[in-house]
Amino acid sequence: MKKRNLLTSTILAGSLAFAAIPFNVLAHDELGDVNIEKGERQGYSELAVPVLEGSKNLQFLHEAAAPEMKVVRPDGKQNSFGDVFAHKGYAYIGTHTQNGGNGGVRVFDLKDPSNPKEVAVFGNDIPGTWQEKVIVKSVNTPDFKGDLAVVSVQQISRTNPASKGGFLLYDVTNPASPKKLGFYEVTKKTNGTHELYLTMQGNRAIVLAANPYADYYSHGEEKDFQIVDVSNPAKPEKVWEFDPRTLPEIPEDFNGYHWNAPDGKTRPVFNHSTMVDETGKFAYISMWDLGTIIFDISNPQDPKFLGRTDFASNQQGSAHSAALAKGGNVLIETREVYVPVRPGYESSYGYTRIFDIKDKTNPKLLSEFKTDLVDNIENGTTFANTVHDPKVHGNTLYLSHYAGGVRAVDISDPANPVEIGKYVPEKSDIWGVYVDRNFVLASDIGTGLKVLLKNNGSTPQPGTK
Repeated sequence: MKKRNLLTSTILAGSLAFAAIPFNVLAHDELGDVNIEKGERQGYSELAVPVLEGSKNLQFLHEAAAPEMKVVRPDGKQNSFGDVFAHKGYAYIGTHTQNGGNGGVRVFDLKDPSNPKEVAVFGNDIPGTWQEKVIVKSVNTPDFKGDLAVVSVQQISRTNPASKGGFLLYDVTNPASPKKLGFYEVTKKTNGTHELYLTMQGNRAIVLAANPYADYYSHGEEKDFQIVDVSNPAKPEKVWEFDPRTLPEIPEDFNGYHWNAPDGKTRPVFNHSTMVDETGKFAYISMWDLGTIIFDISNPQDPKFLGRTDFASNQQGSAHSAALAKGGNVLIETREVYVPVRPGYESSYGYTRIFDIKDKTNPKLLSEFKTDLVDNIENGTTFANTVHDPKVHGNTLYLSHYAGGVRAVDISDPANPVEIGKYVPEKSDIWGVYVDRNFVLASDIGTGLKVLLKNNGSTPQPGTK
């Protein structure tokens, strides 16, 4: 096991040259004029990278473990890695498409954070698919009580007759022995469910599913954003889906992808990600160049559109993911701009925007946060400098940033965000970040799980505060 004490603010001597990792992963702009696939690491520049820097509440942050991800596939091949989630002292890490996908979700016991133990693999039973995203929640419905995992399933190729996309549902009450409960299938005309979110509303469990390009490829038969009742995980049931044509600014001839926007530009519109606030009442839907759309989903069978974020005419939209802060009154929006130079737009990789949403019908931009990477556009063909996913813990915003590792930002004053720390492993390719109690977990596309501790104290056991 590779263990290092990284409590330092020094800079690594020399430069790290980042290797190309040819993972064949979903291209978000696959219908546009540029087709850059995630993981095609083109044109890395040599960067002097600090291993770890920190201040304020991050001064005691250190890497507890970067375990070697053992091969678990029968064919002896390794997958690339997707997002990371934590629940009751266990880490769940999804997998990507390297070596044909079907890596499933890998479960690690974090009882000893310096020595995570892999205890299970699940969700790898549908041929020709990959399982990037997993959400785990404690659920109590008339049909199921326990810990429920929902796992995104995407087809590597829609022409494979054996594959299908959607999401899987597993009982992980015992994380070492997951039990399959059900599967929700979306139209085979799209790749499947890319990202998703699970929430409770009273005694009802619902999943919000992002199925990119479903509207386009099915000619409107199915939509990109769907709400699915999973109160009985063995029988998931779609209860609503969003048609962008219902918004007043979208013309009736909207074709499910290309939007003739009011600024005169033709912009891509598809659902990339979903999330819900802690009450289960408000949903935040990342619709790329249509911005982050806010719905009241108190009645999931009849959600109400409240408002959305918008962009300056010279900004690529690319609303990728969202997080909330300040009791749900502040919205964090990350924009995955991976082609930084396009005619008619600013030259920049993707950066973070922060909104006041006390009035959810009228989001107001408070600030824009840029790391030191986003203006480094000399190569112009790799998205490794763009921001990816946001997570918030208290007044600290954590951003996964591919080559930039994990960035920590003080948002005590959301109008003036300040970077206060960063963690950048060797050959950094950080996909996801998740904060849970004393843990900051990160997932690296090439090397897998990273476990950071926010202090030097003992790790609380499951069920304790």
